[in-house]
Amino acid sequence: MSPPSTPAPPSQSLPQVPPSAPHILIIGAGSRGHSYSRAVVSNTLLGVPGRISCIAEPIAFKRRQLGRKFVWGDREPRPREEFEGWRDWVRYEEVRRRRVAAGEIVEGGEEGEEEVDELGRIMRDGKEVERGVDAVIICVLDELHREVVEGIAHLGLHVLCEKPLATSLEDTLRIYRALKPKDDQEQKTIFGICHVLRYSPHNMLLRELVREQKVVGEVLSIEHTEPVGWWHFSHSYVRGNWRSEETTAPSLLTKSCHDIDFILWMLCSPSSSDPPDTPPHLPSTIASSGSLKLFRRKMKPAAAGNTTNCLSCPIEPDCIYSAKKIYLDRHLGKGDTGWPVKVVDPEIEDLFTNRGKEAAEERLLERLAEDYDDDTPKEEVDRRGWYGRCVWESDNNVCDDQTVSMTWDDEELPLPPQAAASTSANGTNGANNHHGATTARKPRTAKSATFHQIAQTLAQCDRRGRIYGTLGELSYDSHTITVHSFTTGLTTVHTPSTTTMRGHGGGDDGLVRVFVEAVAKVRNEGWKAEEAQRRYLGAGVEEVVRSHVAVWAAEEGRRKGAVVGWGDFWREHVEGGRDVA
Repeated sequence: MSPPSTPAPPSQSLPQVPPSAPHILIIGAGSRGHSYSRAVVSNTLLGVPGRISCIAEPIAFKRRQLGRKFVWGDREPRPREEFEGWRDWVRYEEVRRRRVAAGEIVEGGEEGEEEVDELGRIMRDGKEVERGVDAVIICVLDELHREVVEGIAHLGLHVLCEKPLATSLEDTLRIYRALKPKDDQEQKTIFGICHVLRYSPHNMLLRELVREQKVVGEVLSIEHTEPVGWWHFSHSYVRGNWRSEETTAPSLLTKSCHDIDFILWMLCSPSSSDPPDTPPHLPSTIASSGSLKLFRRKMKPAAAGNTTNCLSCPIEPDCIYSAKKIYLDRHLGKGDTGWPVKVVDPEIEDLFTNRGKEAAEERLLERLAEDYDDDTPKEEVDRRGWYGRCVWESDNNVCDDQTVSMTWDDEELPLPPQAAASTSANGTNGANNHHGATTARKPRTAKSATFHQIAQTLAQCDRRGRIYGTLGELSYDSHTITVHSFTTGLTTVHTPSTTTMRGHGGGDDGLVRVFVEAVAKVRNEGWKAEEAQRRYLGAGVEEVVRSHVAVWAAEEGRRKGAVVGWGDFWREHVEGGRDVA
């Protein structure tokens, strides 16, 4: 019999969390997987404990890199902490649950003394402890979201999915129908989408001022712009993974679905002061226009000739889109190995640390020199980014300039259920109850919104806009909110806290914080999933889907040059007009 083992010393690189902290699986170790893992750890240090307990990622280097940072720290990983893919983890989890049910292993929890044996297993009373996860954060490529969500749905876990929900309307609705509780069923799990703009300190204050405090009165119109950034667009949407509608989706979805969600959140979703049964104020019409204007062969400088790669191009030293300038001079040459350099090659960060700047630069230039020609199989071209490819010779086709217009009509709200019942019983018109108090809801006024996504900008993803109301005007960028009151003539400038302004203005941290808190409420305090979702995330599954449906309605309007009626589009595509199963 082996001598009793002693607990392994805690990792010095990871924060310690209580046993009751939600355990989370990260599926996908790319940039977003790192961002949300970092947010979990950061929020844990600030008092909202959560634990990244395992990672599923097919690329071994990326899997180990994220694992060292956020899962196992400076010790060796245990087998149940890393998986080569989400299907491998599903198979493990199904077996683990059967073994727990059979009494072969112990489910992790807060009870009992635990120790680590000579094989690195956590043991309690002679049995191995295998703690399951409470939640999953999905960070794989957009086009894989649907199969992952459907593939893990039977496990009944809380899920946070990177945006967009899916890359087609059909897949979006498949997820919607899989997640939406049936009429006679209770919502069992929390589901969130990474519409991070809702959760930044800036935008939370913006909505508080506009919707709760009504600093500009009733909103009449919003103008909202997303300036993508001139080299950012060339990285992600010309050379990178999101360059083609055929392999991913339109840029309005992949880049700006959370901007459309932001507009609907500001104008459509009920405020916290509204009664709980208040319906959303749905748009009436959606229209869009846009195209690929700059990044196409017709715009290629004549002096570049037939060259298809930056490193062999005669005008590379003078071209602002030179891959060497963007990735080497602007980033790696200054010691920056993060995004976008790590997207070109995820191993460059470790190369820089372990072998030095020269080795990292050599690897980067090797990657930038990679190119394709007419003989390269299309599948090979489609499956990856080509970051040294000439921006005028790429196979990209997504819009680099697009505008979306939405309108809302006046709307009379129905009476609350109790008032409606009283009206029917008393034969009155519902204007007053028996105490003389008004029971009719205030009508909602017509309004409009315009969204502009533009690639060629100095600002990079620093949204800006204006809101016009009956009593004032408000302007905002990603740092300040300026309110002018028509009533007083005064102008007030608000500067939201910047203490956690990392990742979409603090939105990454904010979203992960409320998701982990909601999961903890359900797990540890017995909250209903629906209540936790509403109180912490603020949006249910239908609201998540609504903003995606708005994107597809806008895309239909763009392709057809038509104004799309919201009600007709929703009824046709969502309420059963066609079978998407």
